Amino acid sequence: MPFNDFMNKRCPNSAAVGLLFPPTPTFKPDSDIPDLSGKVFIVTGANIGIGYETVKQLLLHNPQRVYLAARSEEKANAAIEKLREETGNGAGTGGQLVYLKVDLSDLNSVRAAASEFLSKEKQLDVLINNAGVMAPPLADLTAQGYDLQFGTNVLGHYYFTKLLLPALVASHASAGEPARIVTVSSAQHKSAAPGSGIAFETLKGGAERDAAIKKFGMMPSMVLYGQSKLGNVFLSSIFAESHPGVVVSASIDPGAIESNLQQHMTKGVTGAIYEVISSLLVQPVAYGALSSLYAATVADPVELNGKLFVPWARIGEPSEQAKNVETRERVKDWLEEQLAEL
Repeated sequence: MPFNDFMNKRCPNSAAVGLLFPPTPTFKPDSDIPDLSGKVFIVTGANIGIGYETVKQLLLHNPQRVYLAARSEEKANAAIEKLREETGNGAGTGGQLVYLKVDLSDLNSVRAAASEFLSKEKQLDVLINNAGVMAPPLADLTAQGYDLQFGTNVLGHYYFTKLLLPALVASHASAGEPARIVTVSSAQHKSAAPGSGIAFETLKGGAERDAAIKKFGMMPSMVLYGQSKLGNVFLSSIFAESHPGVVVSASIDPGAIESNLQQHMTKGVTGAIYEVISSLLVQPVAYGALSSLYAATVADPVELNGKLFVPWARIGEPSEQAKNVETRERVKDWLEEQLAEL
């Protein structure tokens, strides 16, 4: 019996064991994902890591089109060529793979990307909000001056999703089944800011943010990351209620995965500690795509709506902070206020 399965059998009610030692996955993308003929997908941050593996599996199941949404055209095109080599798939051979330029840290770029997509497609069947930034330098802000992590991971994806809602609604009208929104969060949503989980004074650059961050202790960048991942759970919950029966939405904890997302964590003492711990726990990147793929292609729409999926492709329990409707509504109001200023 694999060690992870042994641990789960011995401690079936332990959340910590389930997080650190997820049971062997029962979902097998190769055989379980159905034929995706006629389906149009967007995957953000799809040129590397979990996003790349997600697109790779989608291409193997005959989609109409997959939009690889990323910031760098050079890196995206390199990924597209590699994906075509690995899957034998691309333009004119089943699943057409298309680059969509988007920088989620710039709301003008987000608007342009959504506009470009809507000019090409009448409907969007599945949107996978996969892109993210983790623990960058504290001083880094988005183009509009927001905390880089919350501005990219939450505000950028919220705006992108909202702009694409007409295409998602059109998918339901055409296909007769709900369109899907899958947003990648993290187990770190349980390590958000103290109190409500969202320190609103840290979301935009300035003296107030700088002062608030100093209260976060030894690893403020990870607190900011945690609150952005909590924001992703809220984002998913918001869209789960936006168009009942028409659009469904789920959030994902991809698990402890080998990924370049942690690139900012590999420096200094903190980085050394992180590398030791991660070397004991991380799984191959393909595992990180399992829950996203399951929610995007297999899970029953009623089953997935408003849920958090944990490793590997199982419905899990979000944090108590994530269940707070009052905080979620405050986050929604804040997001709408920022977009009203554009």
